[in-house]
Amino acid sequence: MNRTVGLFSAVSAFLGVALGALGAHGLKALVRDLPDAADRLGWWETAARYHLVHALALGLVAVVAHHVPGRAPRLAAGLFIAGIIVFSGSLYVMGLTGLRGLGALTPIGGFAQLGGWLALAWAMRHLPATASGPSTR
Repeated sequence: MNRTVGLFSAVSAFLGVALGALGAHGLKALVRDLPDAADRLGWWETAARYHLVHALALGLVAVVAHHVPGRAPRLAAGLFIAGIIVFSGSLYVMGLTGLRGLGALTPIGGFAQLGGWLALAWAMRHLPATASGPSTR
């Protein structure tokens, strides 16, 4: 699981950067003359930002999963992946198409992301203590 989640993290981060650049350059030119251009660009920027944050969170899950057995890391990974797809995906599609109705899906992805953070917090509670204890620096 660690390797798969780590790979998904790296590929997802790559896509987040690529899609962010596409929005900053290609989408801007595509929607420039549309009356809802500012909304579309804002949706795209939000999608890319949350996409990147949660791609990095997946990398953290991969590291934590190496040290914490059980379901919490798997649950966190699944929820982060679902959140990227549903939250960022709906906003990307809205940015391209202007279909505001897809905004009804966005909060579902947001709740998945929140659940991922809770599952990650639960997993981190179970990280083994270090031999030397906490740093006093």
